[in-house]
Amino acid sequence: MAAEPLKTLFHPFEAEALPLPQKQAHVLFLGAEPGFRLPDGFDAALHLVQGFRPHFRALQASGYTVTPRAEGSAFDAALVLCGRHRGQNELRIAEAIERVSPGGLIVVAGGKEDGVDSLRKRIDGLVPLEAHLPKHHGVAFWFRRAGAEAAEALRVSNPDLVVEGRFRTAPGMFSFDRVDAGSKLLLDSLPQRLAGNAADFCAGWGYLAAKVSERSTELSALDLYEADFEALEAARYNVHGAVEPRFSWTDLLTETVERRYDAIVMNPPFHTGRAAEPGIGAGMIRAASKALKPGGRLFMVANRQLPYEQVLADAFSNHAEVARDGMFKVFSARR
Repeated sequence: MAAEPLKTLFHPFEAEALPLPQKQAHVLFLGAEPGFRLPDGFDAALHLVQGFRPHFRALQASGYTVTPRAEGSAFDAALVLCGRHRGQNELRIAEAIERVSPGGLIVVAGGKEDGVDSLRKRIDGLVPLEAHLPKHHGVAFWFRRAGAEAAEALRVSNPDLVVEGRFRTAPGMFSFDRVDAGSKLLLDSLPQRLAGNAADFCAGWGYLAAKVSERSTELSALDLYEADFEALEAARYNVHGAVEPRFSWTDLLTETVERRYDAIVMNPPFHTGRAAEPGIGAGMIRAASKALKPGGRLFMVANRQLPYEQVLADAFSNHAEVARDGMFKVFSARR
């Protein structure tokens, strides 16, 4: 969670470097994350945009209007919270420019360790900045929306990508510019054919599901579960087969999976920030166990150093490591 950049984003208003928006103003907030505190007197109507399902649900539970993609136009101002992915940051700024009325204020903030200084210089080369203000190990900068030329330049610099000549991806998705080596090892370790009802947990932009669908002609169902809205939308384009896949924008750690499966493949995330968080993968393992039929099998890949063996032993009747390389290990487990 971007606690420091969130504080940096609102600091110009608290420091009175920027006036508070008027009460009747409509403000777009791109990349919004839970935990922000509005400055006293910041009474404008906020429209939040967040495509990561856990953040989306937390913001919604707090009473905010939030959508996974930006909607609407002619906003009076926009706030842009930046993260670690430069391309995604630039695309959010382009979105802000396109959806704010001419002359509208656009405020951008991010952490110094995430490259916000470089981003500030990049944007200053496209549209004159009014000012910038460092605080909380980050920098906020702002400018006024003029024409759409800057947005066009940012979009040209960050086009959708095509991986292996067929998979459509975009900046900000996990392993957006190549097939993840862990997913490749998992695929190479799977039985040649899977049958019955199958699911891909943490499906990303659909590489594993697409490959499983191609070679497993005895599938009766194939479901993809993913917390990243944009990655799941890419998977809709990337995954096809004899069985029509179903797509679920889901937080597997907190939302119940209703269907039951004969097989689940999974390359779970192990961090939300910079530090490893094995608890995420452990929660995914338990969710997979609950979603499998008796006798159903889980096939998963993990970084070698992550201690999932005991979790697998607790959640499954048996498990085994079936493959390993210099970075990853692959497990097969039976419920």
